[in-house]
Amino acid sequence: MSRVVVLGAGIAGHTAVAYLRRWLGRDDTVTVISPRPDYNWVPSNIWVGVGLMKPDKVTFPLAPIYERKGIEFVQAAATQLHPEGDAQDSTPYVVAASDDGKVHRVPYDFLINATGPALRFDKTEGLGPEGHSLSVCLPDHAAEASRALDEEVERMKRGERRKFLVGVGHGTCTCEGAAFEYIVNLEFELRHRGVRDKADITWITNEYELGDFGMGGMQLKHGGYVTPSSIFNASLFAERGIDWITRAHVEKVEPDRVQYETLDGAKAEQEFDFAMLLPPFSGVGLTAVDAHGADITDKVFAPNGFMRVDADYSGKPYEEWKASDWPRTYQSPVYPNLFAAGIAFAPPHAISVPRKSPNGTVIAPAPPRTGMPSATIAKAVAASVTDMVRGGEGPTHTASMAEMGASCVASAGANPFTGTAAAMTVFPIVPDWDEYPETGRDIKRTFGEIGLAGHWIKILLHHMFLYKARLRPGWRLIPE
Repeated sequence: MSRVVVLGAGIAGHTAVAYLRRWLGRDDTVTVISPRPDYNWVPSNIWVGVGLMKPDKVTFPLAPIYERKGIEFVQAAATQLHPEGDAQDSTPYVVAASDDGKVHRVPYDFLINATGPALRFDKTEGLGPEGHSLSVCLPDHAAEASRALDEEVERMKRGERRKFLVGVGHGTCTCEGAAFEYIVNLEFELRHRGVRDKADITWITNEYELGDFGMGGMQLKHGGYVTPSSIFNASLFAERGIDWITRAHVEKVEPDRVQYETLDGAKAEQEFDFAMLLPPFSGVGLTAVDAHGADITDKVFAPNGFMRVDADYSGKPYEEWKASDWPRTYQSPVYPNLFAAGIAFAPPHAISVPRKSPNGTVIAPAPPRTGMPSATIAKAVAASVTDMVRGGEGPTHTASMAEMGASCVASAGANPFTGTAAAMTVFPIVPDWDEYPETGRDIKRTFGEIGLAGHWIKILLHHMFLYKARLRPGWRLIPE
């Protein structure tokens, strides 16, 4: 009998758990440790944030599903790993704390860290729901954004002109895609509610150019032509009357304006009445301790709190970065029974070109690892763990972001007749300049289109992935 523990029940954690329970024997235990009682289909938080859905349409309770499937569920936040056990018992275990103060000691034979990110609103003064801006990172955040939007619409209906600011709230953010999806949905909703003429909408981003999305931009095949994603994005914004500020690091969010620095070192400010600014990410703060009680956090985790895996962390200069630097198995180089999946693994470096202002401020997107890549990685890790439980040697499955493609359908307005969505595919996610020297990617498999059909696909994906996440009959037939 083996004990497999998964930390986190988001897209990566929940995917890993589902496959582990299906593939492992009934004598093997699968345990999930997660601080939240609900699963959240995060991509649809965008629609909650503009009032098109309620939080209960993008969440569901985990406990009944896990009980039905024979999965142990511990609602608690993991705080500390003991990969060597302790002086009395060499069995590895994880420590987790519940909201009621109860401390759990959960032993494991294999552990998958899928804790996702900590939302670091604290990195920018005044950022976030506790400060002066809004968010759609969590369902309750999105619901608050929807309420604030309703108030702004009422003001505009009374004749007031209002200023909307949407984007990212720090120079190192990695959530440009979600903010992009929100701003175009916001613009569409203001048109739908008949108040667009009273709204000034501005995009603020740490991207060097529009359409970077933390992936260094893309060369998209569109309408028979190859178009840079910067042009694709700029055209979409121009058509909708959205202004933009690029190469920006938000230093401070005040009640009615942001103070920001640009890549050339200049300081500026942008006024707003409504600001939805997403935060930078870090690891959740897990620590690690060896059998003698010594802190080994630096061995297991990178300085940003994400877990070290089979990647090249040597810190080589940008000109020497390779696709092969990226992890393939997500196994810890220190403890072979320890894996990471989804956002929880530490990238070896950014994908976009690293840049600093003359003041030393980093203003460049961090690499995205959400959605489809998270689920694909989690499935591969679950398969490797399953094989190792059965006596196999080492990880048997790989899922390098430099060897996989990804599809994204970004809503640009939700309406069954006039809505649109941008459907994009990219292959590979991490550019491979050795294999594709002209663009870093396979242009035949990297393309984008926008239209009503994309909106219907987005709706279909919302229902399909919630069906899959509920582990209903045939769930495994729906791809990651």
